[in-house]
Amino acid sequence: MQTNTLKWLFLTVLALIWGSSFILIKKGLVGLSPMQLGSLRIIFSAIFLIIIGFKSITEIKQHQWKYIALTSLFGTFIPAFLFAIAQTQISSSVSSILNSLTPLNTLIIGGLAFGLSFKRTQVFGVIIGLIGTLLLIVNGAMNHPNQNYWYTVLVLIASICYATNVNLLKKHLSDVKPLSISTGNFLVMLLPALIVLFSTDFLSVVENAEVQNSMIYIIILGVVGTGIANIIFFKLIQMSSPVFATSVTYLIPVVAFFWGLLDNEMLTPIQFIGAFIILIGVYLSSKK
Repeated sequence: MQTNTLKWLFLTVLALIWGSSFILIKKGLVGLSPMQLGSLRIIFSAIFLIIIGFKSITEIKQHQWKYIALTSLFGTFIPAFLFAIAQTQISSSVSSILNSLTPLNTLIIGGLAFGLSFKRTQVFGVIIGLIGTLLLIVNGAMNHPNQNYWYTVLVLIASICYATNVNLLKKHLSDVKPLSISTGNFLVMLLPALIVLFSTDFLSVVENAEVQNSMIYIIILGVVGTGIANIIFFKLIQMSSPVFATSVTYLIPVVAFFWGLLDNEMLTPIQFIGAFIILIGVYLSSKK
């Protein structure tokens, strides 16, 4: 299959997987605390990747392990907890829309820290994206007083973490196989995730039917939505560019929105406009 066709296929598969992640987080939070959910997500991903990719970590050179540790921190560890905490207060649909700011943040982080050059159109895209974000958040806070929209800040921070991760991968780990990066990432995160999990009351509630039911959703999220998706994502970064790879976030809100509809979530008309403005901003910021 030609590279151009393959990268679009990877992009579509990622959109379907990650677009479904937000509803899985929502279902997981029914029986689990955010800290339990985030740590279990990492642990299940780690077990899966270590089983299939343990031999591949020998391909990681000694000097590259510091970047493996950094990308594990920014690419998975911090966001896993931030999204779980945020979705205790905001809907999965809003969370996915704000996550679509990742390409825009990739451009900003790339320009500020990695020497990526800006164009005027891209600067306009950044400004437009920020306007759409403010509209989405302010209107949501006004129309959903039962939701604490300050928690949207956590999703924005997670988006910045993802953007940092993508730039680190492209600059420092582009010659490492995706399976090696993914396995190395989760090997680094496994012990910290176990410490976080067992610092909660997990052992005393694990036998509850509600907790076990939530864990099924997190196993799917960990293995498919994190483990397999990360391998595909790292491959996509290597065969394209950081901005193209993160443009998967154009499609993620569409998938997440339909899952939200099935779970009785709905955006206000103004929030729809804000979401559309965000996507315009992301599009302009991604233009070369």
